[in-house]
Amino acid sequence: MNIITMIGYLAAFGTTVSFLPQAIKTIRTKDTAGISLSMYALFTAGTLLWLIYGIMIGSLPVAVANAITFIFASIILLYKVRYK
Repeated sequence: MNIITMIGYLAAFGTTVSFLPQAIKTIRTKDTAGISLSMYALFTAGTLLWLIYGIMIGSLPVAVANAITFIFASIILLYKVRYK
């Protein structure tokens, strides 16, 4: 594994792991009062686009990190809409 790929995996790990505590808290409590619907919709769409981009350029770190983040972002967005 070359240094560029290693940096990609470390970056993907860091950004994905930093997102998980908020996602887990929101899933457990269903409290989305502090989350902007428009911001989260845009964030989720952006994450989906990063996932597609990662797949299209064949970058596993980009694709995997954004796949995980997209799943949790989608759940939080669904909670935001469902538990207004």
